[in-house]
Amino acid sequence: MSLNDFQGNEIPAFLGQLNDLTYLNLSFSSFGGEIPPQLGNLSKLQVLDLYADSYGGTAAAEAVSMLPSLVELKLQYCQLQVLPQSLPLGTNFPSLSVLDLSDNSFNAPIPQWLFNLTGLRELYLRWNFLHGPVPSEFARLKSLEILDLSNNLDFGGQIPGLFGSLRKLKVLDLSANDMNGGIQEFISGFAGSPSSSLIFLDLSSNSLEGQLPDLLGVVLHNLQHLDLSSNRFWGSIPNSVGEKMSSLKHLDISYNNMNGSIPDSFGQLSALIDVNLVENSWVGVLKETHMVNLRSLENFKLTTDSSNHSLIFNVPVKWVPPFKLKSIQLENCIVGPSFPAWLQVQNQLTSVTLRNVGISDTIPGEWFSNLPSELTFLVLSSNQITGKLPSQQLKFPRLSTIDLSSNKFEGPLPMWSTNASILYLQDNKFSGSIPENFGCDMQELQILSLRNNRVSGEIPDCWYHSFMFWAIDVSNNSLTGKIPASFGSLRSLSILLLSSNRFDGEIPASLQNCTGLTSMDLGKNRFSGVLPSWIGTKFQSLFMLNLQLNSFSGPIFPQFCSLPNLHILDLSGNKFSGTVPKCLPNLTAMVEGRSGEVFEQLLLVAMKGRKFRMAYFKEETKVVTKGRAYDYNRNLALLNVIDFSENNLSGPIPEEMTKLLSLRVLNLSSNHISGAIPEKIGDLKVLETLDLSHNQLSGEIPATLSSLTFLTHLIVSYNNFSGKIPAGRQLQTFDASSYQGNPFLCGFPSRVKCPTESITTTAPPTTGTEPEDEEDEIFELGTGLYVSIVLGFGFGFLGLCVTLLRKEFRKKDIEW
Repeated sequence: MSLNDFQGNEIPAFLGQLNDLTYLNLSFSSFGGEIPPQLGNLSKLQVLDLYADSYGGTAAAEAVSMLPSLVELKLQYCQLQVLPQSLPLGTNFPSLSVLDLSDNSFNAPIPQWLFNLTGLRELYLRWNFLHGPVPSEFARLKSLEILDLSNNLDFGGQIPGLFGSLRKLKVLDLSANDMNGGIQEFISGFAGSPSSSLIFLDLSSNSLEGQLPDLLGVVLHNLQHLDLSSNRFWGSIPNSVGEKMSSLKHLDISYNNMNGSIPDSFGQLSALIDVNLVENSWVGVLKETHMVNLRSLENFKLTTDSSNHSLIFNVPVKWVPPFKLKSIQLENCIVGPSFPAWLQVQNQLTSVTLRNVGISDTIPGEWFSNLPSELTFLVLSSNQITGKLPSQQLKFPRLSTIDLSSNKFEGPLPMWSTNASILYLQDNKFSGSIPENFGCDMQELQILSLRNNRVSGEIPDCWYHSFMFWAIDVSNNSLTGKIPASFGSLRSLSILLLSSNRFDGEIPASLQNCTGLTSMDLGKNRFSGVLPSWIGTKFQSLFMLNLQLNSFSGPIFPQFCSLPNLHILDLSGNKFSGTVPKCLPNLTAMVEGRSGEVFEQLLLVAMKGRKFRMAYFKEETKVVTKGRAYDYNRNLALLNVIDFSENNLSGPIPEEMTKLLSLRVLNLSSNHISGAIPEKIGDLKVLETLDLSHNQLSGEIPATLSSLTFLTHLIVSYNNFSGKIPAGRQLQTFDASSYQGNPFLCGFPSRVKCPTESITTTAPPTTGTEPEDEEDEIFELGTGLYVSIVLGFGFGFLGLCVTLLRKEFRKKDIEW
């Protein structure tokens, strides 16, 4: 009766009248409710399978406890929530051989009655939220051949040595629990056994630590599958693994802290098919002896710490190995500089990753051509590979990921006949135009990155069939023309990065169809026209909008204040006019400080984890104020930026701007903004960078600025401020250049003393840059002071005139 749909109805009670029934399979039949007690009448029933049905209450345990002839009982994924800690008096299962209680929600310790089932050969308890330590009573189950206790999460403690006493045990799975400590006791438990039967051992995804014992290969020499991944083991692979485990087929020590070497004896594992050693810190040299007898090897994965190339393949260039690989993954070790013969002869590969392995050679064109059509994954990134790709069209219908980034490939972009979803070709020397098939034929394409190449011409206008396409990065090339109107057909488009090219024209109206857009960077191009107001109404998920260094004009429309998820708004270096919008507090992400982590992760995936060097961005971030670049290490997801600098904006700084309580960077420099700094500027408690230079601001600098304890970059130079620079340790950590060009400002750190100051004034201690001329720190009140003020006014006025006559167009150091 399995594989039916009884729509949650209870098991029919009449089944309990089939007295001679020995086999009952109701799995995947959508039964539910209580298990009828009448099933307890089936005294001859040997196999009961209720897998993947839904039962409640305690009736399940009561019903099956009355079936004395049971040999196999399968209650996997039955949504049972109660595991009885005791069974009804007189319950006995003398013949029970297989018990599967997996994938329920017991949330209890393992009950003692289970250890009375001494005839069990197979016991499955995975995914049950069992907790507590491993019971010592497991030693009573001498007939066990398979024991699966995996994925119980809180089930843990140190692994005891009792498993070694289970002489018939072939399969032991303790993965995804909370096992901790070393495994010396566990391994030693097998030492007293003349010959362990264990062929499968999975201890992955625990908190085990320490060095792998030398006894590992000696006492578990019959193992065929060994998985120690995702723990905290360190040191080297024991020699005994290679010397004694002649039957080993699958070895996984990935995601540990292994910081030692791989022994020469590793090459003796002639039965080894799969080896996964990724995400460790291996050291040493791999020679021919490490691979000479791996004749069965099909899948080879090995990566080391990216901070150094501590593992070196020292294999003769012309050595031909005994194996034919189906997949290879080597990262952050030295395989090059040449492309060795042992890799060239691998013509059965379906997955290739050779990332940052020091190859600076030209890869023969025939190697690409000889790759099988079944190829699904091709990654050759972060090397120094030179030369051109084959000119003929490469046909890989199953290829999903192509990553040739960060090399020195040159010539035209490759012609691919593939259904690839990811195409990373950035940071090379590719030239020529973008092939039309990139947009027209690759209908499965999701991510395209051509950043930092020498690609020219226009983007093909044929993006009508790429329904899953969500990210394009063609920044820093020599592309021309307009944004293709067919981009408007990319309803899934989320990341659009076109910066540092020679695009022109206006933003096409069709782009408003891309309502899921989260990041748009059109900076450093030749775009012009009035910015469409629909950007503020259609792009409600917009996280970053960068339009800097173009020729956009007109006002900043109030609709731009309707972007609730906007964290980065850069309109600098354009021709915008009018006033700073008063509605900016409607940018609620900058008010409430919501994290943009989801949007940041989209951006990082699209750009393959690339390090940003754009102003205000993560990692190698450069905050640029008045041509000076400062490191900025703030997480991009938490960064909130407004940059309206180098435009034609006028009018005052709206007081409403002080409601942007999570704003970290504000740059209004090089405009025609007038009036005073709002007194409530001190409400921007997390502000770190403030540049108001080269405007027409006047009045006194508000004393509330001194309360901005996170402020690390301040420039108010070349305005008409007057009065005394507010006292406060934070403001006085900046050097005099932050205030220069304001002839009526006085007080430290400027070199002009205020009339109310005492005859001698000593500069307060600072952590910033000291004044250049120490003799200016002490002034006499009187003629000297006024002479200083007059001279300061004269030079300041002259500098202001020069600035107005010949305004320096400051370029930001923004590199993608």
